[in-house]
Order: sequence, then C-alpha cells, then structure tokens
Amino acid sequence: MQLRSEALPDVDGVWVRPADARGATGTGVLVLSGSSGRVETQRATVLAGVGATALSYRWFGAPGQPHGIWELPLESFDWAVGRLAPQCDRVVLVGVSKSAEAFLLYAADDPRVDAVVALSPSHVAWAAVSPGPDGELRPQHSSWSRAGRALPYVPYDDDVAVTGDPPAFEPVYRTSLDTFADRVEAATIPVERFFGDVLLVAGGDDRVWPALDFARAVEARRTAYGLPTTLVTHPDAGHRVILPGEGVAAGGAAMQRGGTEPADRALGLLAWPEIRRVLGAPEH
Repeated sequence: MQLRSEALPDVDGVWVRPADARGATGTGVLVLSGSSGRVETQRATVLAGVGATALSYRWFGAPGQPHGIWELPLESFDWAVGRLAPQCDRVVLVGVSKSAEAFLLYAADDPRVDAVVALSPSHVAWAAVSPGPDGELRPQHSSWSRAGRALPYVPYDDDVAVTGDPPAFEPVYRTSLDTFADRVEAATIPVERFFGDVLLVAGGDDRVWPALDFARAVEARRTAYGLPTTLVTHPDAGHRVILPGEGVAAGGAAMQRGGTEPADRALGLLAWPEIRRVLGAPEH
C-alpha cells in the first residue's frame, strides 16, 4: 500500500496515512513512544500500512509540550485526539510503557476513544520519572495530572538497591507495590470506566517493570466488569515489543529491558492479528 507521510506543522511529529483513501479503514491512531518521548515514525508507518491514519509526535520535552513525565497533564493529548476524531470513524490509542499507562488513564474519561492497544502497560499510576520544574526528582510527585490536580500514584521505594550494568528496574517496581500497598488502590487505573476494546501485550521477561503481572491485573479488573479485553504474551519477550515490519528500537535510557530480538519479534507477531483486528484492517 502506498502511503503519504507529512510533518505536523505545529509540533515535532508526523501524519502517515494511505495515499489512496480507498485503502483507508476509517481508523485514526495516536501512537506514542514510552519514556523516550521520541516520534514513533516507524510504528506509525507500519500501522498506516494496514489502512490506519496514524499520528505520532514528541509528547514531552519539545517546544509547546510538557517538560517531562512529571504531573504531565492528560489533557495534553486532547489536541491529537481532536484532530483524529473529526476525520476518522474510530480513534485508537497505541502506547508503550509510560504512554500505555497514560492512555489507559486517558481513555477512562474520554468517550472519543474507541480502543486502546497497551504494550508493556501498567495497572497503576506511578511516581514521576522526570525531574520537576526545579530539576529535582525528590520529593516524589505523580507522573500525571488532570484538571490541574496531580493523580494518585505509587511512589518508588528508594531503599531498593538497583543492580546490574545496565541496571534492571523491575525489582524496584515490584517491591514498591508491597512497600506502598496502602497507595495501590487509589493509584489503580480505573480501566472499568472505559467501555471500548483493550488489547494488552506484555512479555514474560520484562526487566523494566513486571508488565505481564500488570497486564494481568488490568485484564482481571476489566473482565470482572465484562469488558472486551485481550492479553497477548510470550514468556521470553522483554519490554520492547517488535511488530512485523519494524526494526529494533535504538536509544533510550541505558537499562535492562529483558527479552531477545527473536522473542520480542515473536511477541509482536503473536500480537499482530489482534492489532489488525482492533484497527479494523481487512483479513488477509
């Protein structure tokens, strides 16, 4: 399928869509990166290749965007959803890691969203991963805000030793849930408030955070409410899912992500039919 790609005029980002409207599915996709914040041009191109109108942009750290993932306003996604919704029949959010966390929160309160694809997601809101306006990481603050108010969050247990070179952060997240068990209920993402489709994709060897456990928690909460939810997993895959047609992602902070390229690709291949289904792509 021939695609048309164009830079966004007002932010660092890209539109990618079928060149011939007859190949379009009518689905608009907002696809964002994780904590790197980078423009997901490659993933947007892959999704547009099955007929979606895909939009991606640098969602923090650029002019006109929040400075980092520190009480980041969920309303900062409104403009992108607002561009997709009028020209598409459906709006799907595709996020990974921190943007998956954000999108599950966002979808719970925005009826314009029809589905969420959450890769390596979280079931709770976490403390900020970026310094605040004063350049400091402590005291801890929420990653997210809504209507000017910080959302409840699970803090990080600073007594957990981060080990490995590069470091593995998975034990920090797992231990923090136990240490701050009294904060978990308030910080749990209210996924039962989103009535659309949720697709969860998580690897069993994720060393950034225990994404598979997190995804299962989301699945269990939504299933209890009878809401459409699908979980795709692979025991040997890590934090970075590689979809068919994608290369290996480069850059980002130095950390262990787990998995191997073959396993990460295998998970992407397992998830691909479900992603196509959510996007309304024709069977092939």
